[in-house]
Amino acid sequence: MTTETAIPYPFAWTPPMEVPEGLRGLRSKALVEVRLPSGDTAVMVTRYKDVRKLFADERLSKNIARPGVARISADNELFVDPEIDADPPDHTRMRSLVTKAFTARRIERLRPYAQATVDQLLDEMEAGPNPVDLNEAVAFPLPILVICKLLGIPPEDRNRFRRLVDGFLSVTKLPADEVEECRKGLWGYLVELIAAKREDLGDDLISALIKVRDEDDNRLSEHELHFWTQSLLIAGYVTTASQIGTGTAVLLHRQDLVKEIRADYSLVPSAVEELLRTQIMGSSIGTLRYALTDIPLSDGTVIKEGSSVLLSEESANMDETVFNDPFTLDIRRRENHHMTFGAGIHYCVGAALARMELQVATETLLRRFPNLRLAVPSEDLPRGLGGFMEGFSEIPVTW
Repeated sequence: MTTETAIPYPFAWTPPMEVPEGLRGLRSKALVEVRLPSGDTAVMVTRYKDVRKLFADERLSKNIARPGVARISADNELFVDPEIDADPPDHTRMRSLVTKAFTARRIERLRPYAQATVDQLLDEMEAGPNPVDLNEAVAFPLPILVICKLLGIPPEDRNRFRRLVDGFLSVTKLPADEVEECRKGLWGYLVELIAAKREDLGDDLISALIKVRDEDDNRLSEHELHFWTQSLLIAGYVTTASQIGTGTAVLLHRQDLVKEIRADYSLVPSAVEELLRTQIMGSSIGTLRYALTDIPLSDGTVIKEGSSVLLSEESANMDETVFNDPFTLDIRRRENHHMTFGAGIHYCVGAALARMELQVATETLLRRFPNLRLAVPSEDLPRGLGGFMEGFSEIPVTW
């Protein structure tokens, strides 16, 4: 189904360093119709209050493997799997297994490893060519190496699975046959990995999930084991890597903000939160849901049963009734309860891990390289369009 009046989504990044213009005034309506890259339409929830409430509303199903639901991509099923139910009680069962690995205490125990990894990456960056692509020097290697350690994946495999994940997350970038090749390749890699780990279990999350699977069939099926391992691998590094790179680029574009942080490094956590709020690296295209029944919103507007629904985190983050002067990047902003990690039962389990990595990377980069700056005009930074993440695909920096 297509509608001529629907707004094309994701919104265009113009200018590239600013929050998309399409977000301005969007909250004048509680619901707007948008046209996805597939050509299908969905209704987008725009206001903070509604978005936050609906993340926890079981009348809005995350299980979009059903007829009639809008597709994100015409050439890729993305996270749709008919054998996986992403709603309670199955979702609750899986989340209870996974969240044990993402406790604040466990994440803090990973901080020294993340710090040592960043230090080593910056040693290599300093000794290498100048300028360098920040994505390849730091932004991608750091979260990949950290998630490998957490999950128990051999770090030497990272180039192999990174290429496959990139294809898995294609929206319009790759043709359908290449997408399918990457999807099958990634699943095949994980089949091999899990089989090898069964022979030599370790103190890592995949080993823990294998033990649950092998010791108690009722708690985890073999397909679920592979699916959630795949999901943890993808979610564990792609969004964080995009945010590290693109968030740093935004800061370097605003040297006045860099100067503020260098004068007071205690601002790093609030700067990280503000960069997350503005969500400059992507859209909420992954929040696609299905309305199981009519759902009234706070102003009386009704989401009709059978509708495909997007919960717009980025619009919620620009809600003028919640955030003062929301289109201004304010690294001293207080009470920054942004929606970038979702809410309710679907709040991102890796939020603490992402925050830790973003803080370590941001502070260490700025401390280590006092003259760090973009090596090209900001308007020349290329966007990685056509993928699930739309951060800058290359970020040349010099020092």
